Amino acid sequence: MSYKWLKWLILWIPTVTIGLWEYLRHTFLLPVISMDLGNVLAPVFVFLITLTLLRALFAKLEQTQETLQRERVVKAAFEEREQLARELHDGISQSLFMLSVKLDKLERSQIDSDTKQTTEEIKRTVRHVYDDVRQSIANLHDAPLPADMSWMQSIHHLTTEMEQTSGIRTSVEWHVQEGVLSHKQKVELLAIMREALMNAQKHAKAEQIMIRGESETGSGQSTSHFRCSIIDDGISVSADKLFVKGKYGVKMMQDRAEAMGWSVTVQPANPRGTIVEIIGGSAV
Repeated sequence: MSYKWLKWLILWIPTVTIGLWEYLRHTFLLPVISMDLGNVLAPVFVFLITLTLLRALFAKLEQTQETLQRERVVKAAFEEREQLARELHDGISQSLFMLSVKLDKLERSQIDSDTKQTTEEIKRTVRHVYDDVRQSIANLHDAPLPADMSWMQSIHHLTTEMEQTSGIRTSVEWHVQEGVLSHKQKVELLAIMREALMNAQKHAKAEQIMIRGESETGSGQSTSHFRCSIIDDGISVSADKLFVKGKYGVKMMQDRAEAMGWSVTVQPANPRGTIVEIIGGSAV
């Protein structure tokens, strides 16, 4: 029986039951059942019928809830697989392709100097693949934002991980008011910040990174906006090189931001380095 039918039955059957009972009682049962007993039996009948219908309704609701829960689990697993696929394609697959090209070059090389140079390039590529694999494994093991970890603890955990794996000094200036970001928004923002830090580590050759967050309350105190900046002092990358074929880091950040209604910009810093800026708003 569908949810719609159960809803209508719960509405009409108790009403029809009490009406039918009163008709039968006054028409046929008055010589057999006293008025007081009839008044007691009426709510008992209504209660039993309503309880029977409600049990069916609750069973239907529980079944629907279980179905939704299963769908959420499947969707979450699919999103994790899609994210991992993007990370593997962006880092490991490209590095392995470059490694195969350099091996072909080494096979054709006949000069010792060329062989040595190609060997060094292969070693660097292998180290790069190793770093990508280690980072991907760390992303799988580490929850993006555990429920028992505060927002600032999550940011400091991310920066500590960056310093330990790359040696890049990372500092944080966070002034976004508590309550501006929901839990889901914090998870997505942390993922964007992680991707920006990984890009600075792999491509910018930065020595220092600054994470800065600011919040601003709009007119009428109805909407709060935030601005998150990740600033490094490494090699600046021109905008046209960020979207060439095979580059997915900035695209991944933009896709996450657009899903939340935010914007992401990447531009050179002055005098050197790169600024990744995430701007968004959230109703409070």
